[in-house]
Amino acid sequence: MKNEEPKFKKIAQGADSLSLGISMVVAVIIGVAIGLGLRNLTGAGWTLWIGVFIGIAAAILNVYKAYAKQKKVFDELAEDPRYTYKKEQQDKYDAEDEDDKY
Repeated sequence: MKNEEPKFKKIAQGADSLSLGISMVVAVIIGVAIGLGLRNLTGAGWTLWIGVFIGIAAAILNVYKAYAKQKKVFDELAEDPRYTYKKEQQDKYDAEDEDDKY
């Protein structure tokens, strides 16, 4: 049997990429909603900005988590023996070139 690609793989990958953008917008909107709730609860206008900053911080945290996840995947890929062959060959040729200099 040949390995077949799942039917909805491309759709799932696209949704995963799109989810970061959506989560950033949703985080800011939720933060603004918290700020509006605090403003209505306390009557102080500056509490809206607390919610805005909470939303922005949550959006930045989402970006950092996505970055960390992708970095982990690429680090594992870099250690894959299929891709270290060229690096080993390049190191070998570099060592031979240094020997020829002297």
